[in-house]
Amino acid sequence: MPEPDPIAPDTKDWTWVLDRPCPECGFDPGAHTLAALPGLLHDSAMVWSRVLARVDAAFRPAPGVWSALEYACHVRDVHRVFAERVALMLVEDEPHFASWDQDETAVASRYAEQDPATVDTELVEAAGHVAGVYATVTAEEGARRGFRSDGSEFTVETLGIYHLHDVLHHVHDVGVA
Repeated sequence: MPEPDPIAPDTKDWTWVLDRPCPECGFDPGAHTLAALPGLLHDSAMVWSRVLARVDAAFRPAPGVWSALEYACHVRDVHRVFAERVALMLVEDEPHFASWDQDETAVASRYAEQDPATVDTELVEAAGHVAGVYATVTAEEGARRGFRSDGSEFTVETLGIYHLHDVLHHVHDVGVA
C-alpha cells in the first residue's frame, strides 16, 4: 500500500477554546460542565461508531486531509492520553504531563492502515474508560491542577472541557453536525 500524503502538523495552541466559543465547530466551553462529561463522551463515541461504519471512512476527502478513520484513531488516542492525564492529576499534586506529538503518533501508528471495526471497538472502550475516570471526580478534585509540557495550566475540569472540544471538533471535521 502506498504511503498516504503527508499531513501538515497542527501547531495551533487550542487552549483559547476554554475562553470563547470555537467559530469552526460551534463548541461553547461555558455550556459544558465536568459532571456532564461522561455522558457527552459516551454520546460522541456513538457518533464515531456511525462514522466508522461509512463505506468511505478510510478514504481521504482531499490530499493532506485525514480520513474519518484517521480522525477516529486520533480521537481514540486522545481519550487514552486524557485518561492518563486526569488519573495523574487525581493522585499527584500539580503534575507535568509528558509531551504527546499527535502527528508523530499518527504516522508511527499507521492510522490510515487501521481496521475501522477494530478502531470503533477501541474508541468506544477508550471513551468509556475516560468517561468513567471523569465520573469519579468530585467537585473539589475538579480544581486540581496539572501542566502540559508547553507550560499550559489546566484544572481537571478545564482539561475535561478541552478534551471534549477536541473530540467534538473532530466530529465536525468529518462532516457530522
